[in-house]
Amino acid sequence: MTDSVSSGGHRINLVFVRHPRARRYILRLRPDGAAQVTVPRAGTVREAREFVGRHLDWLLRQVERQHRLPRRGSHAWRIGDTVWFRGQPEVLSLASPTAEGALALRLGGERIPVEAATDDVRPAVQAHLWRMAWRELPPLTLDFAGAHGLQVTRVTIRNQRSRWGSCSPRGAISLNWRLVQMPEASRDYIILHELMHLRQPNHSPRFWEEVARVCPGYREAAAWIRRHQAQLR
Repeated sequence: MTDSVSSGGHRINLVFVRHPRARRYILRLRPDGAAQVTVPRAGTVREAREFVGRHLDWLLRQVERQHRLPRRGSHAWRIGDTVWFRGQPEVLSLASPTAEGALALRLGGERIPVEAATDDVRPAVQAHLWRMAWRELPPLTLDFAGAHGLQVTRVTIRNQRSRWGSCSPRGAISLNWRLVQMPEASRDYIILHELMHLRQPNHSPRFWEEVARVCPGYREAAAWIRRHQAQLR
């Protein structure tokens, strides 16, 4: 569920994510500028909104801080540019406006709303891909974990600059949002790679035996990533 809050001249999108293992409400500002609110199993969206209200000053300070940061390693995306999406190079194009005249972009089969005409559509497209990653990757990771008898404590989506994923000793999996730009085979390989670290917390021969067992085509999947990783930025 999504919502928004306005204060201090900023309009901040709120993304409510229910987590069955969370014990408390958690508020964090994502790199795409949206605020993610983790809702525990027994929590409610109403209480989550009240939680945001109590921490609104903190959130605004984080927004101001984010706006002051340089945009590292990014370049503008414009109409007509090619962006990788689900393993295919897709052309960013203008979609037909809504009846109300709202602007939107088209990327593959995705329709991406934009607030106003701008030369750089990267923020809008990246925010949309972030939301897709949050919808798709945590459930998929938990499904894989269950299928292989593994216990995952949480799954988070991050904007990692040099890693596709990570696994903590306590079973916390972090995944790069850019996995939605990859083909399914490469995406699944990254997830399974991190899950196998729950069995072998290293890159020993035994670790790679585990990877090969659960992902027989991992070499081809990894090769695709090596060929295209410079374009997934």
